[in-house]
Amino acid sequence: MRRLIITRALSLGLSLAVATLVIFAVVDMVPGDPASYMLGTGAQPDTLAALRQQMGLDLPWPVRYLRRLGGILTGDMGTSLAYKTPVAGMIMERLQVSLPLALMALMLAVALAFPIGMAAAARRGTAADTALMGAAQIGIALPNFWFAMLLVMVFAVNLRWLPAGGFPGWGHPLAALKSLILPAVALALPQAAVLARTLRSALIETLGQDYIRSARAKGLSRAQALRRHALRNALIPVLTILGMQFSFLLAGAIIIENVFYLPGLGRLIFQAIGQRDLVLVQGAVLVLVAATILIAFAVDLAYALIDPRLRG
Repeated sequence: MRRLIITRALSLGLSLAVATLVIFAVVDMVPGDPASYMLGTGAQPDTLAALRQQMGLDLPWPVRYLRRLGGILTGDMGTSLAYKTPVAGMIMERLQVSLPLALMALMLAVALAFPIGMAAAARRGTAADTALMGAAQIGIALPNFWFAMLLVMVFAVNLRWLPAGGFPGWGHPLAALKSLILPAVALALPQAAVLARTLRSALIETLGQDYIRSARAKGLSRAQALRRHALRNALIPVLTILGMQFSFLLAGAIIIENVFYLPGLGRLIFQAIGQRDLVLVQGAVLVLVAATILIAFAVDLAYALIDPRLRG
């Protein structure tokens, strides 16, 4: 296990190093000049040159990259060109919305997907299996922004149980949690559908193994064999999907954040791109890439905990 952790940690460090290089290179190649964008088309050449020098845009790319990398390693991700505030503080502020939202959506997805996937696998080929997988297919096909607006109409406008949008901040914990319920449900529905279908397929494949037939021969019912033996061994592909889903929920909730007017990280990146705030874009994308790599690292460790054969 120790060897696995060391190997994965070295791979994680290398991946982060490559990711920083790629992110800075790609953002730097974006057409246009941030200084010209900030000053407008009527800016004087000397004013434009002074701003470029202040922003470090007159330096060679390798020098700018090493400066930015050194700043990140010391916790300084630079200052936003548009908002004139530290990027690290802005990202942390937005993560206070995006991270709880992603966690809530993932927990809801798991709470829905596991009973549905297990019930469908235990009743393979029956009408119940067809109905459950049909509902899951509808969940995959249903646009989450349309479902989000439907939730707002029902639970916010008509019933007035939950707020239609906005985020009051964590100074009011109950109000903050209530404001995240509808967007979390809207995000969880398609993820639960994908996870349920993946779990059903993995369980059905596992139920065909010899050790499951031996358990059935000893008197266990199909449902008992599924819960006691098949589920643990079917979790490998499910964990892979869960890791991918959490990364998506953390970074890809831009539409839902806009529907509910949530000040999340995805919305911040969208605004930064529109304002050509390259420092903010680089910092936010780097945080998301680092989170994705760390999640993949955690999933690899979870594989080894579930299946000892993967610890070699």
